[in-house]
Amino acid sequence: MSYEILLFLHIASLILLLGVGGGSAFYKFMSDKSENLEVIVHTNKMVVLADWLFTTPSAILQPLTGVMLMNMLKLSWKTPWLLASMVLYVVAGILWLVAVYLQIRMKNMALLAHKEEKQLGQEYFKLVNYWIALGVFSFLAMAGIFVLMVFK
Repeated sequence: MSYEILLFLHIASLILLLGVGGGSAFYKFMSDKSENLEVIVHTNKMVVLADWLFTTPSAILQPLTGVMLMNMLKLSWKTPWLLASMVLYVVAGILWLVAVYLQIRMKNMALLAHKEEKQLGQEYFKLVNYWIALGVFSFLAMAGIFVLMVFK
């Protein structure tokens, strides 16, 4: 595979990670803030779906294309900006996995509340706060990687 194609895939997957993540966070935050259960149910379903369709493949492509580019450019794993990027990626990945678990729980809680015609309880909104915190730190880690990649 050529350098240009690898670089394109690497950058495109980062754009998807940041774009879908930021967009999903915005829509989920706004729907939860509305307290409209139908909107919350729909948005939660779409956020989980977007993670499966876009974020997960991008999260897999990022390290694969990154390692391929490193090898192609003969860069060492010990290069400080690369090492920092890898650490940040692992941190972002762990935070994201926990956030995905919470997203699925919140989606299921919203679906159940809708089915039983009940309001969402405090537990749901407590999970929302955890989800937001995880998302902010994961997003900052990914943004940090972007800065490291551009400014080395």
